[in-house]
Amino acid sequence: MKAILSIVLALGLCGFVFARGDNTAPVGTWKCEYVIEGQTRTSTLTIKMQGDKLAGTMSWPNQKDEPLKDVELKDGILTFNAKRVFMGQEFANHYELTVDRDKLKGKLISDLNGKKYDFDLEATRDK
Repeated sequence: MKAILSIVLALGLCGFVFARGDNTAPVGTWKCEYVIEGQTRTSTLTIKMQGDKLAGTMSWPNQKDEPLKDVELKDGILTFNAKRVFMGQEFANHYELTVDRDKLKGKLISDLNGKKYDFDLEATRDK
């Protein structure tokens, strides 16, 4: 009887933790902001689970649902790549963001023809 009670309590606790969610997981929709030449720019990051891996898209005002590549979460750092096309030019964007519950903070490193630009980026999770 004690064994059955222990199992029921353990399963109940696991269910509670699962239902509560993991606030460090970056799954969700994020509103991103960064500054380029004194102007605040925005984008929308969407992260989801695809099987046992993270996947997602990045959208900007004039470019929607660009698939993310190489999405990884390691030691609270979310990294991924996304191609940005703006005014006929293609930028290879690399993101390195620290996950802190409903906030992301870190760097956007943009490469245009071998020249790298580095921007601070902050994001908040849509509720």
